[in-house]
Amino acid sequence: MRVRIYQPTKTAMQSGNGSTKQWVMEFEPEARRERDSLMGWTSSGDTLGQVRLTFASKEEAIAHALRAGYAYTVQEPAARTLRPKSYSDNFRYDRIGAWTH
Repeated sequence: MRVRIYQPTKTAMQSGNGSTKQWVMEFEPEARRERDSLMGWTSSGDTLGQVRLTFASKEEAIAHALRAGYAYTVQEPAARTLRPKSYSDNFRYDRIGAWTH
């Protein structure tokens, strides 16, 4: 079994970094998803695709994967670059873009 260990990114609905501190371990899909011909639903016989384990650190997640005998891949989080923004820049006289409202 293969698992993927990663640190989730924040969603578009979040302004803070509250739920991005934990590390997540997910099982990679073993079986293909199939479309039900009658209802059109997507299903799979792989029940481990629904399992999602969270850990406080990357080392805990790797230790758990090694104890259970899983082959794992670790995705390191991308470095986030913050550009300083100022609210007053919206009203500068030398603003490049046209005023939209």
